[in-house]
Amino acid sequence: MSRRLVVEADGGSRGNPGPAGYGALVKDADSGALLAERAASVGRATNNVAEYGGLVAGLEAALSIDPEATVEVRMDSKLVVEQMSGRWQIKHPDMKKLAVQARDVARQLGTVRYTWIPRAQNSAADALANSAMDGKPVHRDLGTAPVEIEDAPPAEPVPVVTTRTLLLRHGRTAHTPERRFSGSSDLDLSDLGRADAASAAQAMVGRGIEAIVSSPLKRCRQTAGAVAEVLDLGIEVDRDLRELDFGGWEGMTGAEALAANPLAFRRWRAALDVRPPGGESIADVSTRVAAARARILERHAGRTVLLVTHVTPIKLLLAAGLGVGDEIVHRVFLEAASLSEVVWSSDGSSSVRLVNDTSHLRS
Repeated sequence: MSRRLVVEADGGSRGNPGPAGYGALVKDADSGALLAERAASVGRATNNVAEYGGLVAGLEAALSIDPEATVEVRMDSKLVVEQMSGRWQIKHPDMKKLAVQARDVARQLGTVRYTWIPRAQNSAADALANSAMDGKPVHRDLGTAPVEIEDAPPAEPVPVVTTRTLLLRHGRTAHTPERRFSGSSDLDLSDLGRADAASAAQAMVGRGIEAIVSSPLKRCRQTAGAVAEVLDLGIEVDRDLRELDFGGWEGMTGAEALAANPLAFRRWRAALDVRPPGGESIADVSTRVAAARARILERHAGRTVLLVTHVTPIKLLLAAGLGVGDEIVHRVFLEAASLSEVVWSSDGSSSVRLVNDTSHLRS
């Protein structure tokens, strides 16, 4: 009977992209004994690239222990687990290269399967990844004294910069009452939506907002304009904050889209990488929203910024703030003109302070 090993792997980036590192460990599946630990920097990269780095390092460590072993890889990255299991496509070029490398190593082992685990159950690999990002690589194997390689001299303390983002969904449009997919449709605010924007603008007074960034779509720019007028601020436009493009389902309700394309709609609801006909997947939007977040946090570091955007981008920002998977987009409801808040720190930590607050709106 072949030996059973468990690989736990993780990766992180302080900035996404930013200084990044991975952590991986190998345990005996039966005894739970720790057999190997790995941690190393991958330079400037995204979280996902660093996670793939941890996967490769963990598989290589398992191979060095027993090439005939049966291996279970456990990671809290749903993306990497689904991609390596063959259920989701890999589009990022750096991730493709690392996935090929991981598969090459996996083919030299007995069998390899991939399991998603909650972040709380992956704390050991996460700690190793943080060690790598702190400039302390690790390479430890059973039977040897713990040794840190390439030990860096103590670094000067880096001040932690905290950036506060207020996330305001646009006011109501003609599509809102029937909950129709608006997506890329460039709708104006309705009369009720303009009242929403006016109420939201008054509620932003006294919150210390220093900059406003808006989606390019009119319903957001009109909402942002109401706030900008009250606060006497300009408006920056970021195209990556626009709503998911629903393609052929634009203007439909969920029930109408289900009736028009039953299989496609069910697949879209069940997977992050499935696109509506002619539209975008949630994974597509997640990639560009992450890019927008990185730009905004870099440009407005240490400030309070109001982002005026849409349901899907706000849900994805909340997911990033919570450190959970993008699948929560189907489990969070946000009213028109509702306010949410996420605080981001330059050390990679974040906290969600508010979700779907509508106390400022008139009935």
